[in-house]
Amino acid sequence: QVQIKESGGGLVQTGGSLRLSCTTSINFSPTNWYRQTPGKQRELVGSIIRTGDTKYADSVKGRFTISRDNAKNTVYLQMDSLKPEDTAVYYCNGYTYWGQGTQVTVSS
Repeated sequence: QVQIKESGGGLVQTGGSLRLSCTTSINFSPTNWYRQTPGKQRELVGSIIRTGDTKYADSVKGRFTISRDNAKNTVYLQMDSLKPEDTAVYYCNGYTYWGQGTQVTVSS
């Protein structure tokens, strides 16, 4: 059974940092990070493929960094210079599989 699990969410002040982890039972390529706030569509934050190449949404470019450790089947989302508008539930995705999400709250 394919499993995806996010961790690392929490409450942080504006300008702070958090690192989310996504641990999976298989290595997906690409592995994607999405986020969603109530009443809005899920938004693609960024993606990473097996070679380590990444893509980011314009809203997070220069502040967020995605990396992966293939040996640990883990993908990371390093979030720096966080803003209140980054507040959302963050989801990890590979193919048709989704994690349960982890809440990130940025206080002003």
